Amino acid sequence: MYDSTAAIVCLSFALNNKKGQTMNQVTVAATQMACSNDRKQNINNAENLVVTASKKGAQIILLQELFETRYFCQEEKQEYFSLATSLENNPAVKHFANIAEKLKVVLPISFFERKNKAFYNTVAVIDADGSVLGTYRKCHIPDGPGYEEKFYFNPGDTGFKVWPTKFADIGVGICWDQWFPEAARIMALKGADLVFYSTAIGSEPVDETNDSKDHWQTCMQGHAACNMVPVIASNRIGTETFGNSHINFYGSSFITDNKGQVISQASRSDESVITASFDLEQHRLERAAWGLFRDRRPSQYSPLLTNDGRYK
Repeated sequence: MYDSTAAIVCLSFALNNKKGQTMNQVTVAATQMACSNDRKQNINNAENLVVTASKKGAQIILLQELFETRYFCQEEKQEYFSLATSLENNPAVKHFANIAEKLKVVLPISFFERKNKAFYNTVAVIDADGSVLGTYRKCHIPDGPGYEEKFYFNPGDTGFKVWPTKFADIGVGICWDQWFPEAARIMALKGADLVFYSTAIGSEPVDETNDSKDHWQTCMQGHAACNMVPVIASNRIGTETFGNSHINFYGSSFITDNKGQVISQASRSDESVITASFDLEQHRLERAAWGLFRDRRPSQYSPLLTNDGRYK
């Protein structure tokens, strides 16, 4: 008789023995803070959160979207283009490359990128030795009252990527990306053990009674459950006002397990560092045994390549 338990134990031993360790444990952190107009102070505050997370044992630490400044996308003003920098000259990326090397942690760092005549909402992935593994440019660009990003950012052209960091293979998305299941699925297909989303979301300036917090969270819980990979989301807190527009950012940064259950969550208003630990080798075995990726039918999904769902 086929003994499935014994088979899983043998497979687990083989995988772990190949890596030369008994388990592949990783601890992740999500952070949240309020931002001001003082770029240097924002970077220093973010560093304090990273140090706190590292002291809690975190090896991969996520900071929120565009944390160097307030969320300027609430209004369309040409002077905010001056906030953009190249990857090589960005003060946050340079600063946190040193911090990553010092603390031996992995840091996805969000910044406003300028590349020649193009502008992007970008994350640089910094490995635990301080090296920049590459960048991901935000693919899905929102355009609505208070979130007028299409004025500032070109649609990302990097595609969805996965990086083999020291501690895990990670995928990274940015804010509006987290509402699209295709993005999470692609990162999972490319081998992501963990998916991270840096975020800036809160109230709707035209309708403050519209609280999207639960909807926002549920979408990402679905990504975790459908792909059987933990999701880590980092949002900002505080109220930011630009002209007639103001947003109350609702924080609530959270971490799910590989079944989509929230296992750690910050409050809506407090500066926070939250952590969770995972056995990634066990996750890989569970994904394989559940058959989600075995039973996919890519040949049947061609309508996903269209805007209106027609068959090609």
